[in-house]
Amino acid sequence: MRFDLTDMRLFLTVIEHGSITAGAQAMHLALASASERIAGMEAVLGAPLLERNRRGVQPTAAGDAFTRHARAILGQVEQMRGELRSFATGLKGRIKLLSNTAALAAFLPPRLARFLADYPDLSIDLDERPSVDIVQAIAEGRADLGVVSDTTDLGRLETHLIAQDRLVVVASRAHRIGGESAVAFAEIVGEAFVGLSDAALEMHLAERASRLGRQVNYRIRMRSIDNVGMLAEAGIGLVILSEASARMLERPGLSIVPLSEPWATRRLHLCARDFDALTPHARLLARALKDGAGEN
Repeated sequence: MRFDLTDMRLFLTVIEHGSITAGAQAMHLALASASERIAGMEAVLGAPLLERNRRGVQPTAAGDAFTRHARAILGQVEQMRGELRSFATGLKGRIKLLSNTAALAAFLPPRLARFLADYPDLSIDLDERPSVDIVQAIAEGRADLGVVSDTTDLGRLETHLIAQDRLVVVASRAHRIGGESAVAFAEIVGEAFVGLSDAALEMHLAERASRLGRQVNYRIRMRSIDNVGMLAEAGIGLVILSEASARMLERPGLSIVPLSEPWATRRLHLCARDFDALTPHARLLARALKDGAGEN
């Protein structure tokens, strides 16, 4: 096969943008050159990779397979470049770690601090994402390790339980549940809610509400924990968060009330495509996080 990394990047960019023209522009290539490169790949492979129509292009079955392999190859190339760049800057390894908000709020910081102190030649690229996005990124090889809640479909990833986290209701102190020690979801499901952009948690709550023949009424969804706290304090609606996330809210007008149901206790999992296939430094971090699981 005679196509190169630029060909693969071009194909993925075309798929992402939905047209050869937009893909060529994003790659800073002339349209004729981009079309020629794609035609050359199709000729070498002996199968069409794209279906052309008035709206643009979409991958054929062969194109889907090519997309999968191209992402894996380019991911390995980027990992190689990152590790070699680390040597050039005096670092002996970098680990790509993705975490959901709950783990980042409480579980991870002390363990990462200890790990980095123990291994001064290693560095961590940490990114906060929703659990659903983390699972997809790990499956596609775009990160080494992820920390997610068990409300997410973990697919075929390998996982280890590392912590537990409880769901709580954040409400204005003036709300009727403001002074309660715990509250059942059935008692509040009919209330107005303020949502945090967490797709896995939202799906989890929707499923629990449907069992009660109800649905969760979100008046507004926000991306920032501090913003949902502000709206809850103003009485706009109730917020359901992980207990670890709720601890980040320091507002005098708020009450934090645990949900009483057993399902409100969520488990945090460390996940990877294959723990045995991790780089040596990613395996060190995985071991450190698993060893620290008993501390929660």
